[in-house]
Amino acid sequence: MKEKLVVIVGPTAVGKTKTSIELAKAINGEIISGDSMQVYRGLDVGTAKVTEDEMEGIPHYMIDIKDPTEPFSVAEFQERAKELITTINNKGKIPIIVGGTGLYIRSVTHHYEFSEANKNSEIRDKLQRKADLEGTESLHQELKSIDPERAAEIHPNNIHRVIRALEIYYETGSIPSKEQKMMHGKEEPPYHLALVGLTMDRQKLFQRINERVDLMVESGLIEEAKWLLKQDISNSLAAKAIGYKELFPYLNGESTLEESIELLKRNSRRYAKRQFTWFNNQMDVQWFFMDESSFEKKFKEIRHFVEGKLDISENV
Repeated sequence: MKEKLVVIVGPTAVGKTKTSIELAKAINGEIISGDSMQVYRGLDVGTAKVTEDEMEGIPHYMIDIKDPTEPFSVAEFQERAKELITTINNKGKIPIIVGGTGLYIRSVTHHYEFSEANKNSEIRDKLQRKADLEGTESLHQELKSIDPERAAEIHPNNIHRVIRALEIYYETGSIPSKEQKMMHGKEEPPYHLALVGLTMDRQKLFQRINERVDLMVESGLIEEAKWLLKQDISNSLAAKAIGYKELFPYLNGESTLEESIELLKRNSRRYAKRQFTWFNNQMDVQWFFMDESSFEKKFKEIRHFVEGKLDISENV
């Protein structure tokens, strides 16, 4: 019998935290963060990390497990999350993964395998030197000419994933997107899965994002960014986090605070659009529009869907 798993996804600022906690209380669940930045200690405001009061006594995992100077990979997330899913199920509770980092979540809900196969440090170093000389956009254009489908899935600034896709191509001769389909296909998920997506009217979501950024600035975001900038984060995922990297030019005297805040709002809105597109295209999500009615009414629909999917109403 497959282990049970609930996943709640959606763009930033849509209300995943509140929904997940209410659902955990309703179905006897425990929460696993599926956010690639909330693993880092000290990055609280900029990652909208759930507070202890907001948790309402619900156990949360995969939060504050790394220092910002430490690397963190999708393979490590997958390994840790799978262990937690088994542990929570064995306690007679329901694990709920919550977050917006699509590849992290899909690595758990699908049969992803990570290995050292097809890795070539010589090719990787050559591509990195090219990126340093010509800029990340040149490598993204190179990938686009080889594999438009894979290029569309990767933001031009995500140089690590752009290089990895090109590395696969130059090492194996295989088109990365075709190899990915061959590896993962349309196989059955490894869990008894209820996949919930939260969304809302785009303009309303953008307004919430702008308001959230303003609140973050008031709540100490700049101080967090100052602290982060003092760490040795040159090779860390934390250095690329939306919410901090936009403030670095201001802290280095290269832009005004107003310019950095506006850039942060713009990048957050763009990220939200990419999140929705990714989940909509990559995963079989049951979407719930959070702006159509009261939260209480919408939550009842979500709970009914999850209980029906997992046959857990008798446990509530």
